[in-house]
Amino acid sequence: MGQIEEFRRKREEQNQRVLEHGHLNTRRFFGLDTAVYREGALSSKTNELLGLVASTVLRCNDCIAYHVDRCAQEGVSTKEFVEAMDVALIVGGSVAIPHVRYAYELWEELVERWD
Repeated sequence: MGQIEEFRRKREEQNQRVLEHGHLNTRRFFGLDTAVYREGALSSKTNELLGLVASTVLRCNDCIAYHVDRCAQEGVSTKEFVEAMDVALIVGGSVAIPHVRYAYELWEELVERWD
């Protein structure tokens, strides 16, 4: 099982646990988290790229995995992915380098070839 597949499985299992025991506010927050990435003034693809950059700068590998996966599903090209990672790197600085590496590793698992 690849890293992304394992991440998806574990995330689903953990989310079910949280939502089963969480309160109304927990469910509302999860709903808002889903809704904010939907099509609006910005495309879903752009919103996912923004989420990926923010997650990289904040150094959250679970968030990076989620947004890399969603970017691939939204049809982000490798060129777009690389450009977004450059933004994350310049904003996040050298401390973000390990997280940029992680994002690239996951991207390679999801794409057949580099553009």
